[in-house]
Amino acid sequence: MRNRGIVVSAVIVFFLGNLCLADVGTDTTNENAELKARIEKLEKELAELKQMVKQQDEARIKEANILERRTANIEQKTMNAKPASGKKPVLSDLDLQIYGRIKVDASYDSSRMDLGDYAKWVRPDRGRNDHSQFDLTANETRLGLLIYGPNDQEFKTSGRVEMDFYGGGTENKPVPMMRHAYLNFEWPQDKFSILAGQTSDVISPLWPDTLNYTVGWWTGNIGYRRPQIRLTKIYSIAKDTDLKLEGAIARTMGRTNSNILAADQSDSGEDAGLPSIQGRVSLTLPSWGSKPATVGFSSHYAKESYDVNAAGSKIAADRKEFDSWSLNLDVQQPVNEWLSFKGEFFTGQDLDAYLGGIGQGVNTVRNKEIRSKGGWAQASFGPWGKWSFNLGVGADKVNADDLVGMTGDRRKYNQSIFGNVLYNFDKNAQIGFELSQWHTEYVDLGDADSVRAQTSFIYKF
Repeated sequence: MRNRGIVVSAVIVFFLGNLCLADVGTDTTNENAELKARIEKLEKELAELKQMVKQQDEARIKEANILERRTANIEQKTMNAKPASGKKPVLSDLDLQIYGRIKVDASYDSSRMDLGDYAKWVRPDRGRNDHSQFDLTANETRLGLLIYGPNDQEFKTSGRVEMDFYGGGTENKPVPMMRHAYLNFEWPQDKFSILAGQTSDVISPLWPDTLNYTVGWWTGNIGYRRPQIRLTKIYSIAKDTDLKLEGAIARTMGRTNSNILAADQSDSGEDAGLPSIQGRVSLTLPSWGSKPATVGFSSHYAKESYDVNAAGSKIAADRKEFDSWSLNLDVQQPVNEWLSFKGEFFTGQDLDAYLGGIGQGVNTVRNKEIRSKGGWAQASFGPWGKWSFNLGVGADKVNADDLVGMTGDRRKYNQSIFGNVLYNFDKNAQIGFELSQWHTEYVDLGDADSVRAQTSFIYKF
């Protein structure tokens, strides 16, 4: 603006000078020469000023274009790296998203449960069947971090870290427990990915929507979390029809051999010298429901190995190996916008590390694997406005002959039936109430039953 003012002033001076010359009316040669020189000087200065203004305008336009391009690049990079949930990433060299939930559970059990804060099975009553209990905890509170690396159409990277507070400790001083910690490499165009770290098992990937922390473990739902290296490949074989192949090698979680010297004790899964193998094939295809159905078949195989002492000896006399395996079916079927079904079924042996067999894997007296089978099913209703409902049942049955000779509480059957209602105050705050009936059968200790009422307050972020 200042430069333009100078130009305008020069033009005014130029015209005023001409007017003055006209008024004087002198026509002498000297005056004309002087005036001509002045005019030429003014014209030269005016041309220089115009050139300066032009250069400054060009510089400003260039800077504006550069700034516009930089802004567009930043916006595009942010859009490409933004998590699918739409939440804003934390500023970093990588895009980070903090997530989690605060969950407070209050529960009443008509009979004693193992453990209490969450339900696994009903403890044998031993004549104290009226022994009720009340629990209140915030240990299922979770905190997680999603990490998104530089992404493009050919290669994407991501990672996840998540923990809760069920790692032990006292009730008001719980110990954090790692749930997930993995990285993932993905080739989107090839529909192929490699995952490395700790996360959920490949087998039996579903879980019932119960408020209970155990999500059906020990009552028909097997599969936990463990370190693994997983490969995933998806084939699109028709419209809305995908074939998914998953395979993983994982850390075999065994048991400590306590029959030998403390200095020689080792984990039986580690001592096997081989990882466990997991695999799953699933097909997602159109069905009679409103959305495609998914049917999956999965299996695992692992080996445990440790030494067994001769009677009265502290010297290892024999080496025992145990086979852990499972065959599994999982099904998901949405019916319409407010009704869906899902469930899983399994059979196998030595499944305590996979939360099957009602927590029993090997009969260490007879050195025999414990066989079990079971499953669970659930129907989900809603949401209707802010309300949603779930009904489910699950059971785990152990081969009673495999428990012969064992001591302690030998569980041969465990069942739970649950129903819950959830109300969403908004997208973050939620309250739920669940009523469940539990039935556990024991060898030589009879049956045990309990009714559990649980209320949960949840705040998601």
